[in-house]
Amino acid sequence: MSGITGLHHITIVCVDAQRTVDFYTGVLGLRLVKQTVNFDDPGSYHLYFGDRTGRPGTAVTFFEWPHAPKGHPGIGGTHHFALCVADYDGLLKWKRRLTDLGLSVDGPLDRHYFTSIYFHDPDGTIIEIATAGPGFLRDEDAATLGTAVKPPPPEMVVNNRNEARIQATTWPEPVPEITPDMALLHGMHHITAIGTDIQRTDAFFCELLGLQRVKKTLNFDDPTSAHWYWGVENGRPGTLITYFERNPADPRYRYVRMGAGQTHHYAFAVPDEETQLIFREKLIQAGLRVSPVMDRIYFKSIYTNDPDGHIVEIATAGPGFLVDEPEETLGQMLKLPPWLEQHRQTIEARLKPITLPHWHDFSTGLD
Repeated sequence: MSGITGLHHITIVCVDAQRTVDFYTGVLGLRLVKQTVNFDDPGSYHLYFGDRTGRPGTAVTFFEWPHAPKGHPGIGGTHHFALCVADYDGLLKWKRRLTDLGLSVDGPLDRHYFTSIYFHDPDGTIIEIATAGPGFLRDEDAATLGTAVKPPPPEMVVNNRNEARIQATTWPEPVPEITPDMALLHGMHHITAIGTDIQRTDAFFCELLGLQRVKKTLNFDDPTSAHWYWGVENGRPGTLITYFERNPADPRYRYVRMGAGQTHHYAFAVPDEETQLIFREKLIQAGLRVSPVMDRIYFKSIYTNDPDGHIVEIATAGPGFLVDEPEETLGQMLKLPPWLEQHRQTIEARLKPITLPHWHDFSTGLD
């Protein structure tokens, strides 16, 4: 059967829709491609950001929960998500732009398969920007990819602890505007979550979901714990899910607390509804909880859980965000599913209108 083609989206909790729009559009240069509501809680926004049309793998979405307590990452949740930039120069430009805007940035850090920086959004979500390469074939060939444990090179661990050098490494000139080589058009690079048993997690992704294990390594910041990667096409950016293994008996680690800044769920993409139904039956046969097929207008969804309880969605690639508004005006108006249109007046009265910052389209060179 055809299978998972990569990541589809990640959905995170925020407390202020306007602040989130300002950050992801105005600071990071993503496009707001859909203003809608949480179909299961129509009194709250569901905002989608991405590339020009919000292709699967570029979509970062938010539920607005204005009174949500601050969450924290932990077992059964997501640690961070990573956006992809083309190269190292673009990464350094991002560091300079973000630090000049007053954000605290960690990195650049050498992750052997990519180089990255880390920072937080206004709700505390950890965001990574990672270079597209050099990729996972750097220390293994395609035939044996993901079969042997590959610890980080010792010199890399040492270099990543040289805080003075890291802090001093940045772009030499101010970067007040996003330049074409910085544009985050590639969408996500990977999503990293936290589990308690890496072998059990591996069985879930490889045996049940059919992903390719592309790297068995160690957490570069804590080499006593495992860090494994799964994806497709030998770990193409935009297909990657990665897990840190944490021992729940270790007092340093705790379980996730859902709230502002935390991931509600993440989603994989499949090409069509037929493939989705095959996965649904496979999950049922494995004895896992799986939802009915849910109509999300822009895609169809099913939901299950990873072995540590994280909500995992499998979503169809289409029909996409152009199904109810033209490309030129994507995201500019509140869109509701047909069954909620009769309640539009009530819903709009409960939502604060959003003002959209200017968005520059680097995919065509036009505004």
